[in-house]
Amino acid sequence: MSLILGIESSCDETAAAVVEDGFRVLSSEVASQIAKHAVHGGVVPELAAREHLKALTPVVSGALKQAGVTLKDISAVAVTQGPGLIPALLVGLNYAKGISQINGLPLVGVNHFLAHIYGAFLDSPPDVFADESLYPILALVVSGGHTSLMLIDKEGKAQQLGCTIDDAAGEALDKGAKLLNLGYPGGPVIQKVAAGGDPEKFRFPRPLTGGAGKPVAPENRYNFSFSGIKTALLYHSQKYPEMSGQLLADTVASYQAAVVDVLVRKTADARRTYGARTVVVAGGVACNAELRRRIAESVGNSARLMLAPPKYCTDNAAMVAGAGFHGFRRGRFIDLGADSFARLPRITEVDFVG
Repeated sequence: MSLILGIESSCDETAAAVVEDGFRVLSSEVASQIAKHAVHGGVVPELAAREHLKALTPVVSGALKQAGVTLKDISAVAVTQGPGLIPALLVGLNYAKGISQINGLPLVGVNHFLAHIYGAFLDSPPDVFADESLYPILALVVSGGHTSLMLIDKEGKAQQLGCTIDDAAGEALDKGAKLLNLGYPGGPVIQKVAAGGDPEKFRFPRPLTGGAGKPVAPENRYNFSFSGIKTALLYHSQKYPEMSGQLLADTVASYQAAVVDVLVRKTADARRTYGARTVVVAGGVACNAELRRRIAESVGNSARLMLAPPKYCTDNAAMVAGAGFHGFRRGRFIDLGADSFARLPRITEVDFVG
């Protein structure tokens, strides 16, 4: 049995978790900074780093206590190495290095993007990846920092089919909410307000889908763009400066529908083209009820659908510990000189398959 302590600090959540053998979550603690950043309308990296410094020790202690273990029981420490906000990442990485050094524990660096995909498999049977009917897996990772489609085969080879060329979907939702003075974070409030509106009342653009009568360039077939939707909302808000009540609800519902429609269309196209037998949807925006409904409707019986549970959609350390277990069993450790990285590197394989 291997117990992995996971540590996550890539953005504005300080998290720690203990996961047994990659799948059984024994504890998952998260300290949110939403109230600290809400007054700024978005995450301030330096503020996030200071809050991580305050929260890491109690969060890690809480995760160990909840799991009923001590550091002497831990087999390795897994920590988010990137991508993310460098000031925030460095706090978690250096804290994990300290635990590793003091306790003589191996240290595993985890890619936050891949950890989100892995979050959909937590609490699964340990042999889940041995099932050949799972492949190929098409993963849609959609969050405040990423919107990307990745294909994974049974050998663990990975191919990034497309990504956002400007704003991520979560960023578009956050900025849309800010533009309409709805508050922060934008995703939950957008969903709440949209629930009372008509998603067909206003027609916002669906960039890079060919909906405007202009064919999509082959290189952009699976890429995403949300800046145009956001700009359309800006012009719409200028047309209706006193927006409230039903008008506001209809606007928000129509805006959300445009973002979701792009995600669903691109995913469906990739699923058909590559014959994906499993579709995974993960990341913070995967909590969105309308996206979950529409993607389930789109996939139907044509493939297995794995929607990450909401508790593993938003940033958490259980997904980090789970993914880190596979790096641990392969002996892929990092040393004390390892650094964080802000941008998503090119990914060609994943540790948890093959």
